Amino acid sequence: MVSPAKDESPIAMRLKIARKRLKISQMELGVRAGIDEFSASARINQYERGKHAPDFNTASTLAKVLGIPTAYLYCEDESLAELISSYGELTTTQKKAVLQFAKAL
Repeated sequence: MVSPAKDESPIAMRLKIARKRLKISQMELGVRAGIDEFSASARINQYERGKHAPDFNTASTLAKVLGIPTAYLYCEDESLAELISSYGELTTTQKKAVLQFAKAL
């Protein structure tokens, strides 16, 4: 994965990566997240360019649509972002096991 530029928001970069991973358009992401279809593409474009940042509730909704933990969007560290993304794909039992393992380290 690519590290964000110094002045680039991690939200902008991670939102774009997650959307492209799902192979959906900005319009589709926006509409699925409940944004009016006439402004959906423009809003997602502004978020991905870092011109505007979604509020937490909107970011949470976008993350849900993208199938990622909301924390992934805010993570500045590349390795931690990967870990958060992978963690989000685990079952509840697996998450408990990972947490126990991490605490034991």
